[in-house]
Amino acid sequence: MAHLLGAESVHVEYPTRVVLDGVTLGVSDGDRIGIVGRNGDGKSTLLGVLSGRIVPDEGKVTRRGGLRVAALEQSDDLDDAETVGHAIVGTRPEHQWAGDPRIRGIIAGLVADLGWDVRIGTLSGGQRRRVALASLLVGDWDLVILDEPTNHLDVEGVQWLATHLTQRWQPTQGGLLVVTHDRWFLDEVATATWEVHDRMVEPFDGGYAAYVLQRVERDRQAASVEAKRLNLMRKELAWLRRGAPARTSKPRFRIEAANVLIADVPPPRDRVELAKLATARLGKDVVDIEDVSVSYGDNAVLTDVTWRIGPGDRLAVLGANGAGKSTLLGLVSGSVAPTRGRVKRGKTVKVGMLDQRFADLDAIADDRVREVLARTRTTFTVDGRDLTPAQLLERLGFAREHLSARVCELSGGQRRRLQLLLVLLDEPNVLILDEPTNDVDTDMLTAMEDLLDSWPGTLLVVSHDRYLVERVTDTQYAVLDGGLRHLPGGVDEYLRLRALEQGSPIEAARPSAPSSSAEQRAAAKALQATERKLERLGERITALHTRMAEHDPSDYVGLGRLHEELAGLEDEVAELEDAWLDLSERAG
Repeated sequence: MAHLLGAESVHVEYPTRVVLDGVTLGVSDGDRIGIVGRNGDGKSTLLGVLSGRIVPDEGKVTRRGGLRVAALEQSDDLDDAETVGHAIVGTRPEHQWAGDPRIRGIIAGLVADLGWDVRIGTLSGGQRRRVALASLLVGDWDLVILDEPTNHLDVEGVQWLATHLTQRWQPTQGGLLVVTHDRWFLDEVATATWEVHDRMVEPFDGGYAAYVLQRVERDRQAASVEAKRLNLMRKELAWLRRGAPARTSKPRFRIEAANVLIADVPPPRDRVELAKLATARLGKDVVDIEDVSVSYGDNAVLTDVTWRIGPGDRLAVLGANGAGKSTLLGLVSGSVAPTRGRVKRGKTVKVGMLDQRFADLDAIADDRVREVLARTRTTFTVDGRDLTPAQLLERLGFAREHLSARVCELSGGQRRRLQLLLVLLDEPNVLILDEPTNDVDTDMLTAMEDLLDSWPGTLLVVSHDRYLVERVTDTQYAVLDGGLRHLPGGVDEYLRLRALEQGSPIEAARPSAPSSSAEQRAAAKALQATERKLERLGERITALHTRMAEHDPSDYVGLGRLHEELAGLEDEVAELEDAWLDLSERAG
């Protein structure tokens, strides 16, 4: 494969610290490289050096003659006065760009909802990001460098971008460097992974799943130094092998080695035990939304929604931007009142919410982190162990030296860690996470998921991060056309429904219709997800039968409620079994 660019003995130093030291690496035609690492370890700096935006203090970067490079940074340089259309296609005649199926697919996939003549200065941050990404992708480049391209994209947008990048070049042509915290996206597009840490760049073969295995092996060799991180990553690997078998078919690593590593690792969650603990904390009633509609003036957002949320449920809500997900969460938390219908909450329900803003931290912006922690509970129990708030924050990847920093001085990722900690220390029994992956790296996400595995309450998640959704929730729903729909097939079913509804931009980006074998693979993947959901429902039904057997036989009202709950679960099983039969036929 032809060489595209290389870095030799690169050293980058800022006034307070060294970011990269003696880094030597290369990028060749056909490379698709995902870049991971903790926030602040130098991922964006590395991209800046390779793109030519940052000149290293020592060392050099060489490029092949005539190399065409395009880079998407975390901030854009769009002109507020120009239109969306001009920002994307420039002065090219319409017949020229409109006749190019690749450009049409990019426009359909990223900016179909934006007016062509709308001024850039009137767009939201997320809309500007999509315009900047579209503007880059319509060009012809030998090397594309992307810094957090999935920010502000919903599940469909992330799926479209992954499809576009995997089909943009022939397998042995072009190069891709991408920094992202979206682990599903990494597995889809990356054939190699670079981890930036401790002033160096360490290469791994394969996408995120392969990186996890190789990193576990590395950590096992230095267990005395990396013991805490090892435990997290082994648990992550166990979930990758057990909970998402489709992922392990793509990365090139030895399945036998993975099985040895996880032989003594228990499943991520003991769902039956967590359900018992959640019931003890919440009682039998959590939140019942009954025939609810919500309108803002003449705009109907939700229509005739009925949703029963029980103790210990771990639920995800999917939907396009503006579909009504936040309104639905507001109904659960009590911040939104229904226009019609009713919302019934259990008497013991206490909601904690991690939202997309940091408004709750503004009031303590000038306080030091240790002062904030001193005002909270003295201990928090995780996996049967009592941890101090400082220990819990350290478990979430927060360095001890930052405990003396003021809240206003923290980075976005550090503020997110502190925000999550304060929510948990308030002891909610219903936890709502609204886009929790913003501003956090893959290590932080792994630590957050590990913490949530032992959290004994009801969990609701809204996120475009497909990996997180599949990792921490058991059941998925979608807000579609103002209604709430259960998704037995998970995220794959949601994407299929969206494609049927409005002509998916994912399909528009493809040069031809998917082959029957591709359809079979997609059906097989959805079939595996359905089987996992049937297994989880079986565990819940078994636990419910136990509760019924132990229940006071003279409490007819309580038994009636348990029977209603059992009937609901059995209906869900019947729905899933129908979906399983359909998928099994399509999978061949």
